[in-house]
Amino acid sequence: MSTTETKQQTPTPAQIPFTTPEVMRHFVTDTGKILPRKYTHLTAKHQRAVTRTLKHARNLLLAP
Repeated sequence: MSTTETKQQTPTPAQIPFTTPEVMRHFVTDTGKILPRKYTHLTAKHQRAVTRTLKHARNLLLAP
């Protein structure tokens, strides 16, 4: 891979904006509960970021 090529990376859960509910659906159940790390396969740091983001979106009535 040359230095001029840029590699596309998916955003980490910490970088996901709380205004995108379609992306956050991967981290919640049908009833709106946040999935645990066992099912999301995230690191502890990323799971905390997802939880914070989801709770922020809930407070703004953007997520279930």
